[in-house]
Amino acid sequence: MFKNLKLRQKFTILLLIILFVGLTLIGGALAAVLKQDTENEISSKALVLIETMNSVRDYTSTQIQPELKTRLDSEFLPQTVPAYSAREVFESLRQKDTEYRDFFYKEATLNPTNLRDKADKFEHELVNKFIDNQNLKELTGFRSVPSGDLFYIARPLKITKESCLECHSTPDVAPKSQIERYGAANGFGWKMNEIIGAQIISVPARNVISQARQSFLIIMGIVSLMFIVTILLVNYLLNRNVIRPLNRMARVAEEVSTGYMDAEFEQMSNDEIGNLAEAFKRMKLSLAMAMNRLSQVNKIKRQNH
Repeated sequence: MFKNLKLRQKFTILLLIILFVGLTLIGGALAAVLKQDTENEISSKALVLIETMNSVRDYTSTQIQPELKTRLDSEFLPQTVPAYSAREVFESLRQKDTEYRDFFYKEATLNPTNLRDKADKFEHELVNKFIDNQNLKELTGFRSVPSGDLFYIARPLKITKESCLECHSTPDVAPKSQIERYGAANGFGWKMNEIIGAQIISVPARNVISQARQSFLIIMGIVSLMFIVTILLVNYLLNRNVIRPLNRMARVAEEVSTGYMDAEFEQMSNDEIGNLAEAFKRMKLSLAMAMNRLSQVNKIKRQNH
């Protein structure tokens, strides 16, 4: 079947096959690259947020807590807790800036004072990875929750300030107001330089996928358009520089074969097609000379008879 097709059809089919295979390979590689780039972009935003939250925590522990320390024995103030301050600042940011509305922040802790911060099973595994590998500084990936998949970035949460142990070492040294509010069962036994949890920022995976898909469609559209333009251009050049000259030579060759020797092979270019036309010219000249000699031989034979 392929042999019966014309030259232009064969080239078109070949180019379409190249287009399909090329788009498949490019699409697969491009999808992976764009997904990774989108993850990196979201991760960079998340890291900025984590550093911002760490600044809030430091400000709370170094400037807010000392100022209100005398009130803590009689009244528990959650605003003096670094984790509380960081979470409140983050929620305020989410409400005011649409760019971060889909981001979520949690200080997932193995043994928190406030059970709102208690790590779930998945977060517990992340914290254990940080504990098992003290050199591990960051984890990223996807997790499934009832509302859908989430892309997360996590960093270890380590006790680095002695002031943290004033509320989390043992119940007897903790502020009485804290014990009255949260009890003495949770949030104690922490030690210096111990990893007690993980700072986790997550965003719905659909955001990552949708951004990557949007970029993918735009780039693939441009690449497809370039391929289509290339196919049209190749077909145009093929028709102009190859098919038409060959058709003209075939028509002239047919005329010559019927004895019409006035037909001329035109050399339109100096490429291979032009060389072919020149060869046909020489062949026609040789044929004319041979026919002329044959005619003379026949004439002599008739004269001799």
